[in-house]
Amino acid sequence: MKSVLSVFVLLFIYFFTAVFYSFQTVNPAFAECQKDGVEIYLLSNGVHTDVVVPLRNDQKDWNTFVSPGHTRSGSPDARFVAFGWGDKGFYIQTKTWADLKFSTALKALFFLSSTAMHVSYYYQPKESERCKKVCISPEQYLLLVKFIENSFQKNLNGESIRIGNSAYFHNDAFYEGKGTYSLFYTCNTWANEAIKSSGMKACFWTPFDKGIFYQYNE
Repeated sequence: MKSVLSVFVLLFIYFFTAVFYSFQTVNPAFAECQKDGVEIYLLSNGVHTDVVVPLRNDQKDWNTFVSPGHTRSGSPDARFVAFGWGDKGFYIQTKTWADLKFSTALKALFFLSSTAMHVSYYYQPKESERCKKVCISPEQYLLLVKFIENSFQKNLNGESIRIGNSAYFHNDAFYEGKGTYSLFYTCNTWANEAIKSSGMKACFWTPFDKGIFYQYNE
């Protein structure tokens, strides 16, 4: 009985802390560019947050690091590329929640597996409650680029490492990632750290997408 109670207490502390820090804003003075900025998007599927950036602009051509040609369709019309970070086993083995295995979830939550980068291509993201457009300066964008690139494992030539032919749909591919997924550093924590690193408004800490979108729905 005591062990069950201890689990509930720990879960309460975890969720209370997550909610509390999700409401604490970092970089509160951030202001969007009015002109000559870079338009990026924060995109959620209701659980997981991706950071969506231009596939090519004056600051960065992502074609030199990841390739639409790695997708099933080749994504010939792509103008934007979305980056997500997460547990490799969860990403590769769990296309839908029905595919989730207890062993996969256990490894993901307790520092027991490696990570992957999920890269998707879009022609034009559509703004909605789950897709927020944010305009940042070129200097801020370069900081964001650095954070994203540093989340990939690279080979001796500095190239990203594709994970076989793994994909969910026609417009995405997986690459080896760096770091370890856990209860305290989730896919959304990664996305939050990405935007925080570029000086954008972000949460102090959050494991959930809701915390990130709260900052842009005020």
